[in-house]
Amino acid sequence: MRYYAMSGWLLLCLTLPAAGLAADEITWKGTGKGGAVAAGKSESVAAGVQILKQGGNAADAAVATLLALSVTDYGLFAIGGEVPLIIFDARTQKVKVLSGVGGAPLDPSAIEWFYKNGIPANGSMKSAPVPGAVDLCVTALRLYGTMSLEQVVQPTLNLLQTNKMPWYVDLRRTLEKLVEREQETKGSRERKLTAARDRFYKGDIADELEEWYVRSGALLRKSDLAAHVTRVEDPVHVTYRGYTVYKCGPWTQGPYLCQTLRLLEGFNLKQMGHLSADYIHVVVESLKLAMADRDEYYGDPRFVKVPLPQLFSDEYTRLRRPLIDINRASIKRRPGDPYTPRPLHRPAIPKDSTASIPVQDTTTCVVADRWGNVVAATPSCNLVGNKPGPSGVTQGNRVRSLNTTPMHPNRVQPGKRPRITLTPTLVLKDGKPVLAVSVAGGDLQDQTTLNVLLNHIEFGMLPEQAVTAARFNTFHHENSFNPNPDRNAAFKAAGKMRVHVDIPESVRRTLIARGHKVETTEGPIAYPIMLHIDRKTGVIHAAGDPAAGRHAAALK
Repeated sequence: MRYYAMSGWLLLCLTLPAAGLAADEITWKGTGKGGAVAAGKSESVAAGVQILKQGGNAADAAVATLLALSVTDYGLFAIGGEVPLIIFDARTQKVKVLSGVGGAPLDPSAIEWFYKNGIPANGSMKSAPVPGAVDLCVTALRLYGTMSLEQVVQPTLNLLQTNKMPWYVDLRRTLEKLVEREQETKGSRERKLTAARDRFYKGDIADELEEWYVRSGALLRKSDLAAHVTRVEDPVHVTYRGYTVYKCGPWTQGPYLCQTLRLLEGFNLKQMGHLSADYIHVVVESLKLAMADRDEYYGDPRFVKVPLPQLFSDEYTRLRRPLIDINRASIKRRPGDPYTPRPLHRPAIPKDSTASIPVQDTTTCVVADRWGNVVAATPSCNLVGNKPGPSGVTQGNRVRSLNTTPMHPNRVQPGKRPRITLTPTLVLKDGKPVLAVSVAGGDLQDQTTLNVLLNHIEFGMLPEQAVTAARFNTFHHENSFNPNPDRNAAFKAAGKMRVHVDIPESVRRTLIARGHKVETTEGPIAYPIMLHIDRKTGVIHAAGDPAAGRHAAALK
């Protein structure tokens, strides 16, 4: 076993208990003014809280939480995965998006392999995109944080000391190499962080990864790692009832939440009543329309023109809204034409997919600090059978979220980001952050985000109520993990929806009478976390659905 030099501060921390709350003290909710963290397992929340208590800001605590999640929530996330992140920077008063998502291989011959053989749908190292999580963490620290990588990675190194899994030793060695490079680099904090990052993407760790890629049959190479960057982008946004809802761009599914809210603004949801038949019907029918546009138009905007201004426009929304029949559920796939504009473009009655596509879920992270900075992130890896390599790094299968369909905006191309389901949310009111949401659950993510947002905006629920109220979803959309070039064959289930058993049977009967194919579940529909900042009192309320294994804590 190899050993690496560590500073006295790091060695001391390895022997001291974590500052802040212990994992066994953390439950599913917390309230306080000193900052808050909601995430997956309690140990990951404890990591973020520890950094907040040591004086770190929301970016520092979010990175600590994300790194810890790669261990505590392994299988739902891994260090070789991806993390889209939205941040409100209290210093600049601006919202920015960090795209911690890697693209498809750059080598044209690798892309040709996909067109010749198909993108593996059931899990394969050949479906691995460039790992984005490490660069995302370093970029967030460099641009918005205050601490060193050495400080924020410490809770994760403590977790890895337990050696619960064989790959813990390998990942700890990799993370210690990054810290070693940060320590030995002279100059500014930014220079130190960049040097640490470069060791992973351009140095000896990249060499080790490339050797593993070759042995495992992956199509990635060191040149893909070296070319990767975390893109800092402007978010997309719409206003709804006086709130401004911010999402990542159309390289995620996030903008369709904005489209859905635009449609819903024309209905008096509060008057309909929470979880009434009318309410659920209108929300589901709006989701169907917005998701049809998602499936028709979204892709990496670096490669394709995505007509978001038209899709968000008043004119297009007015044309689409009358398609929602209050008395009847649609079973058609109904994208619109935002260019002409027209309300419908190639409507069709789809066939239900018979494909069995394995999906390994995602996890969650939201953080707020006492200075007004707020972060929402949705870390994932979608392992689906991929195993850790010699660096302790596990790659995902996110290239499956591309396709080989000719002329499709989400067709695979060299370096192109897959149109992912990962979709964190920030909400501002009067220019100040009031809500942050992250949800795990693939195609359910923004459906559940819509559930919890409306619970707060329309019905005044605090996070602990919003994330535990009964939820519903539709399956009337394409499967984002099915790379079938015949996109009609990727459609999940026309007219099918699901409600939690706590929604009354009378409501379910009414929905069925309107043409919905309704199924029920006793379990959680996706895995939400949420925080709310009361602008009058400064109190932060954070919660994660306990039925979905989410945790949260706040500092008083």
